[in-house]
Amino acid sequence: MDNIKKAMRQIDSGDNASNHRKPIPFEDFLKEVLANPTGTIRNVFQVFHDLFKAYIGEGVDEYPNDPETIQYVSYDCSKLLVEEADHPFFADRLFANRLVNHVEALRSGAQQNKIYIFDGPHGCGKSTFLNNLLKRFEEYANTEDGTRYETVWRLDRRQLTRGEGGNETASILESLFRMQQNPDQRQFDTIRSMAVHDDGDFVEVPCPCHDNPLLLIPKPQRRQFLDELFDNNEFKYTLFTDKAFEWIFHDVPCTICGSLYDALFSRLKSAAKVFEMIHAVPYTFNRRLGKGISVFSPGDRPIKQTILHNEYLQSMINRLFSDSNQVRYIFSQYAKTNNGIYALMDIKSHNIDRLIELHNIISEGVHKVEDIEENVSSLFLALMNPEDKKNIKEFQSFSDRIVYINIPYVLDLNTEVEIYRNIFGARIDDNFLPRVLHNFARVIISSRLSLRSEAMLDWIKEPAKYSRYCDKNLQLLKMEIYTGHIPEWLSEEERKALTAKRRRRIIGESDNEGRQGISGRDSIKIFNTFYTTYAKSGELIDMSMLCKFFNAQKDLKASIPDGFIDSLLLLYDFSTLQEVKESLYYYNEEQIEREILHYMFAVNFEPGAIETCKYTGKRVHVSEELFDGFERRILGEKVENARRLNFRKDTQKEYTARTLTQEILVAGTPPNQTRLFQSLKERYEYNLKEKVLDPFLENENFRRAIKDYTEEDFKTYDKKIRDDVTFVIDNLMKRYRYTEHGARAICMYVIDNDLARKFTKP
Repeated sequence: MDNIKKAMRQIDSGDNASNHRKPIPFEDFLKEVLANPTGTIRNVFQVFHDLFKAYIGEGVDEYPNDPETIQYVSYDCSKLLVEEADHPFFADRLFANRLVNHVEALRSGAQQNKIYIFDGPHGCGKSTFLNNLLKRFEEYANTEDGTRYETVWRLDRRQLTRGEGGNETASILESLFRMQQNPDQRQFDTIRSMAVHDDGDFVEVPCPCHDNPLLLIPKPQRRQFLDELFDNNEFKYTLFTDKAFEWIFHDVPCTICGSLYDALFSRLKSAAKVFEMIHAVPYTFNRRLGKGISVFSPGDRPIKQTILHNEYLQSMINRLFSDSNQVRYIFSQYAKTNNGIYALMDIKSHNIDRLIELHNIISEGVHKVEDIEENVSSLFLALMNPEDKKNIKEFQSFSDRIVYINIPYVLDLNTEVEIYRNIFGARIDDNFLPRVLHNFARVIISSRLSLRSEAMLDWIKEPAKYSRYCDKNLQLLKMEIYTGHIPEWLSEEERKALTAKRRRRIIGESDNEGRQGISGRDSIKIFNTFYTTYAKSGELIDMSMLCKFFNAQKDLKASIPDGFIDSLLLLYDFSTLQEVKESLYYYNEEQIEREILHYMFAVNFEPGAIETCKYTGKRVHVSEELFDGFERRILGEKVENARRLNFRKDTQKEYTARTLTQEILVAGTPPNQTRLFQSLKERYEYNLKEKVLDPFLENENFRRAIKDYTEEDFKTYDKKIRDDVTFVIDNLMKRYRYTEHGARAICMYVIDNDLARKFTKP
C-alpha cells in the first residue's frame, strides 16, 4: 500500500501540462507578449519554421570560404525525424536542403495560400516522413518554446445581466432551460445551478478558430496599439517591416469572435470592458482529437455533419444577449485546424474530394458555413504517388495553388548507409573494410540516377580523362557532389570551373532523379541478402565480395549501369592507395615550410642574387637550381620548362598583387598562413606522397613484414622495416578507422595488386 501511495503521489506531483494552460486576462497576456514577442506573435507558418530552427539548426557548410558556394549545407535532421520515432525517416542532404528552403519561404509568407504536396514513388518513405514530422510538430507546439496563445472569452454574467434580475435570476432561468432541454439530467443540473463557485459568474466561450487575442484589437487601431505597446527596439522594427508579421496587421478575427466583440461593445459601451472579458490560453495540439492537427487517409469517409456547433453554449450566449441572432456559435471542421496543420495521406479515393474542396478555401482564405464566412489560415500538406497526379489533372486552376516538394529515393550515399545501420545495427561497420559499406550504397544509388547528365557534361567536357577514378557517366562524381564533397582527384582546372551556377544546375538535376531504380524497401532486402551471405565468413567484407555479389545478381544487372562496378573498383583502388600513402608519409614540417618561404621570396629576384629572406632570416642564393628543384617537386619531374616558367611567373604575380600587399602588409597575416603559402604547401605535399611508396615496392621484406606483423617472426626484421610497418598500420587505424587486421589486409592488397604503378601518371 505504501508503494501504491508513493506512486500516486508521484503522478499527482508530476508535470501536468493542463496546469500551465489556464486562461489569463488580456492584460496579463500583453505582459507575456512584451516578455516573449517572437513566441507569442506568430502564426502556424512561423511556428513551423521555428520547429525546424529548434530541431535542425543552421547546418554545416564544408566550404564556407568558397566564393562559389551555393549554401548547399549539411543539415542534421535526426532530432526532427529519427530520434524517438517508431519508424525513423532519414532525410538525405538533397531533400533536407529542399525542405528547409521551402520552410524558410513559408515563414516570410511568400508561399502561403498554397497546398504543399510531397511527391515521390512507392517505397520512398513519404508516410513515415509526414507522420514523424507531425508528431514532432505536435510535441513542439505543446512545449513552452512552441507555445502560441488563442482567444477564450469569459463572459461576465454580472455585467451582462445587470438590470435584468441579477445573477440569481439568470441562474434560475438557465437551470429551467437546461432542465427542459435535458430532463434526464434534471437533478444534477438543479444542484449545479444552486452551487456557488467563482466560475459560476462566467460563461467561457472558446474561439473555435484559435485566433490570436491580438486580432481582437480593432484593425484600424492595431498598428498604433502595437506601436505604443513596444519600445523602439529590434523586435519592433522587425514587427513593422518583416513580411512574416504582415498577418498581425491584416487579418481579422473569426466571425464568432467578431460578433461577440460587437455584441459586447453594444451592451457595455466600452472597449476596455470588452477586453476585460477577453482571455488568452495556450493553443493545445492533439492529433488524435483533430485539434490543431487533422490527418485524413484516403479511406476516411467524409463526416455527415459538416457544420459543427455547441447547443448548450449557444443557449448560454443567447440568454446573455437576449438575442439568438447576434452571435451564432457555428463552425466547420476546418476551424479545428485553423492556425494548425491539415494533412492528406495520398490523393486518392475520398482525399481527392477533400483536395478539390480545399481549392476555394486556399484561394480565398475563407470557407462558407451556412451564411457565415469562416477564416481559414492553415498549413495544408499532402502526399502523392506519381500515378495519382491524374486525379487532379482536370483542375488546371488548382495548379498555381500547389507546390510540389520532391521526396525521391535516397540519392546521398551517406544517408543510404545510415539506413542500413539503423536497421541492421550500428556495429555492421565492424564487418566491413572501410569504404566497402559505402560502395554498396553507391551501387544502389547508381540505379536511381540518370545515365546522362547535361550539367555534368557541361562541366567535365572530357569524362574519359578521369576513367581511372570515375565511371563513363560521371555518376560517381555526381554522388560526391550530392554529398557536398569535391573529390581531390579533380584537376585544378575542373575545380575552378565548378562555379556556383554549375553547382546549382547539378544539384537541380536531383529533382528529376530518384523516381526510378532500386526502391528503399528493395535496397534493404538486397543488403540483407548480401550481409547475411558474407558476414558469416569471419573475414572482413571487402570489394571482391561486393563485386562478386552484384555480378551474380542477374535480376539487378538491368538496374545497374553498364561498367559501373568496374569503375567503382578503380575508384576504390585509387582511394585505398591514397590512404596507404598518407599513412606512410612522414615529412619534416619545418624543412617544407622553409623551402616554400624561400621560393616565395626568391621569385622576386633574378638568378645570381644573394639575399636574406625576411621570413626565415636565412641567406638565400637565388639560382636556377633553386627554382628548378622546387618547381619539379611541385609540378613533377617531367614538367616542361615553359610550364615551369609560367608557374614561376604566376607565383610572383600572386605574391606581389595579393600575398605581400594585402595579406602580409595590410592584414598582418603571417607568411605561412597566406593563401599562396597554403596552396604551394598542398601541392608540395601531394607530390611527395605520390612517391612515398617507391622505396617499399621493390623490397620483398616490407611485404613479408606486414604479413608477419602480429607474429613472433616480426621481431627478426631490421629496425627500419619494423618502424615503417608499425607506422603505416598505426596511422591506418587512427586516421581511417581500420582494425589492425584490416590495416594489414589493405597494405597487402595495395602491394599485391601493384596499385602504385597502376595509378602512376604517364
